[in-house]
Amino acid sequence: MESRYGWTMVALGGLMGCVAVGVMFSLAVMMGPMSAETGWSRAGISTAMTLNFIFMGLGSFGWGMASDRWGVRPVVLAGALLLGAAAIAGSHAATLLQFQLAYGVGVGLATSAFFAPMIATIAGWFDRHRALALSLVSAGIGVAPLTMSPLAQWLVTNQGWRPALLTMGIICWAVNVPAALLVRSPPGAVAPPPAPGAPSPNVEGSTARALRSPAFIVLALTFTACCTAHSGPIFHMVSYAMFCGMGPMAAVSVYSVEGFAGLLGRLGYGLAADRFGAKRVLVTGLTVQAIAIATYSVVRSPAEFYTLALVFGSAYGGVMPLYGVLAREYFDQKIMGTVMGAATMVSCLGMSFGPPLGGWVFDHFHGYSWLFLGSAMVGAGAVAIALAFPRPAAPSAGHPRARPLPQAA
Repeated sequence: MESRYGWTMVALGGLMGCVAVGVMFSLAVMMGPMSAETGWSRAGISTAMTLNFIFMGLGSFGWGMASDRWGVRPVVLAGALLLGAAAIAGSHAATLLQFQLAYGVGVGLATSAFFAPMIATIAGWFDRHRALALSLVSAGIGVAPLTMSPLAQWLVTNQGWRPALLTMGIICWAVNVPAALLVRSPPGAVAPPPAPGAPSPNVEGSTARALRSPAFIVLALTFTACCTAHSGPIFHMVSYAMFCGMGPMAAVSVYSVEGFAGLLGRLGYGLAADRFGAKRVLVTGLTVQAIAIATYSVVRSPAEFYTLALVFGSAYGGVMPLYGVLAREYFDQKIMGTVMGAATMVSCLGMSFGPPLGGWVFDHFHGYSWLFLGSAMVGAGAVAIALAFPRPAAPSAGHPRARPLPQAA
């Protein structure tokens, strides 16, 4: 199925994801001023990001199941309302615990409404250009470092972190609520109730069996190792660049260069996946990511930072949409929300280790080298796991999926 409205869905997914991810990762920009003003430790502030990832993972599973049952529009609308409320509540936090609960839990739950449900839904709008479509959605999300992060830095510099976070919450409501009202599920995406006396759904539509299948296990573990590897380096990149002598705006610009490179990577990897296969391109990108993370441990000059940011950003940005492409090759559209939600849940739990671990490394070793070396080793593990993906079979006539769901053991 190919539909013109599918491309509208791509634009909506990219826009809402950009705002949501921009609000969540604005904490990386606010962490220094927040710590200086409140006296809260960087490890304590980073814990809010850990909660973001944990509750983004838990929320992804819940929102994904909800989108399979009721459609995607009510899911993203609820997420839009919650995102603005959580950011505004965080701006009024009087204690570190209040901030961790309001920002960490609330923003994490809200952001999850825009990732797995939208990726799963948009995958159902496309057959021939699925990898490109999902890459464009991811590219829209990747615009956040180029737009929302500089905006957050400007707001923090001129107004302070509390007014900045308040403004970000209002932007969430102004942009994501109207966009959510335009979202549609693809035709046939929501499974109708079985007719009386009808046979039970076959294995292809069985959620329980899908989540026990070898294909899902490899997908989830690869996704988890990939996100665990890059979460710490991404979150602490601004602080690391400043630690190496760069000014605040210059350090944020390194983060923005990564985001720009991620846009190019998403488009390039998406086009390559449509032509050469998602697994082959994923393995290549994960390899580049692991090498780039390790190299960060030895860079010091601005030129080295910018050069490596181009490589690292294109790799971690390029591989992210490929998990949705691979999932659609193995699983039926009617359970895609649940499948992607479950995969995202475990990946976010792994991703949650990066920010506090980076804060702990800095607090104890007064530097970030061990963070990058350890993350690179995890990235190498992601490469090894990805090699276990089975080769997708050729699609049968009249069937959009590339391979029947493997039987669970």
